[in-house]
Amino acid sequence: MDVTRRGVLQAGGAIAAVAGLGGLTACSGTGSTSSGGAAGVKGKGAITVWSWQGPAAAMKALVPEFNKKYPDVKVTVEDIGNPAIWDKITTAMAGGGAGLADVLHIGVDYLPGYVEKFPGGLADLSKLGATAHKDAFAAGLWQTVAPNGSRVNALPWEANSGGFYYRADVFEAAGVDVNALATWDDAIAAGKTIKAKTGKYLLGIDKPASQPDAANFFQMLLQLQGGFYFNHDGEITLGSPEAVRAMTIIKEMNDAGLVSDLAGGWNALISSIKKGTAAVLPWPTWFGGVIKDTVPEESGQWGVRLPPAVRPGGTQAAMVNSTHLAVAGSSSHQAAAWSFIEFVLTRPASQVKIYKEAGIAPALLKAYDDSVFHEPSQFFSGQKQGEIFLGALQSPSPAFNYSADYARALKFVTDAQTQVLLKGADPAKVLRAAADQLAQQTGRKVVR
Repeated sequence: MDVTRRGVLQAGGAIAAVAGLGGLTACSGTGSTSSGGAAGVKGKGAITVWSWQGPAAAMKALVPEFNKKYPDVKVTVEDIGNPAIWDKITTAMAGGGAGLADVLHIGVDYLPGYVEKFPGGLADLSKLGATAHKDAFAAGLWQTVAPNGSRVNALPWEANSGGFYYRADVFEAAGVDVNALATWDDAIAAGKTIKAKTGKYLLGIDKPASQPDAANFFQMLLQLQGGFYFNHDGEITLGSPEAVRAMTIIKEMNDAGLVSDLAGGWNALISSIKKGTAAVLPWPTWFGGVIKDTVPEESGQWGVRLPPAVRPGGTQAAMVNSTHLAVAGSSSHQAAAWSFIEFVLTRPASQVKIYKEAGIAPALLKAYDDSVFHEPSQFFSGQKQGEIFLGALQSPSPAFNYSADYARALKFVTDAQTQVLLKGADPAKVLRAAADQLAQQTGRKVVR
């Protein structure tokens, strides 16, 4: 498990750098399902899996059970590290797939880049039987892995909804009912009361954008409105009303003195949690484990809910990030690789085991039938954390188009946010300028 889950997006630049190299060299052969690879036999072969830290350990733990069903498939799981894995995948794909693992763990922000820049780099899982599981996952995720309908580029694993972790004791001391916060305007009003009565900030943001993850909060606000940096046609929407509204909320918070500065990225965030600087941590599902590990002595002082809506009556559910398992197009054991992916991701018992050991929230809805997702959390004041996020996964949720230019867009977004936070810039002006600059770099059309 990498500390920021999405890493620092270094591979976005790596993918862009090799864009001129074109796709993988196509090869033909018996049973070929993608560039250079072959289907092989589902129950036989030697496969390698690339992942990182927590997820890699979780998959290693499943290998003995997998081998009871498939004794003739030898599985080697390698912890490549995050973000190192993105550069390693990119380099191997640029080299025609030489040295690439059979199974690849890929974040939602990188998947479109690999698909667009390296045609044939990933096997089409529909030819291996993936479409049978189309309705098994949280809303919006199938379109993410199969944006063009029939072709399936990967299978969903981890699904993280936007969350609202809060210091229950701070809200109580300020006399604020956290459950009454229907919108972020309500949250701003509550933040003013909290600041006046307790001295705590409402939340923190890495104002100078020392890490790309500085835009996480902005992106969540945008996704709560069903918006993103690109629409499904790949057109740029950074200057949309939804984007302007999201950045305006951030400006209003900052102007009111409710935003602490987390300059320095992850280390600053952890330090802030230990010091109790802010009352709210607007982070996804997986972040609950980080809070527990960081301040275990504060058990019972924390709570969790879904974030307020951006506008009255709006949704409080947003799928803010996810990860997936794919099969390399260059693999000569694609069927065996698929058998492992299917065992890990479509078998509820596998996902429950992973959740218990690594805290990874599954995209597989059937996994949530297990009691572990419905148990009260002592740390979060007796709340049923699993049920809260399950409600978000079950809500209608659009698929977001990260495109191959997500890393470029993110850089413009963080620059715009820094101008707003440190220089008081106008949100609409800086976002429209960012959209125009992104269009110049990418050739994409801007939609206001």
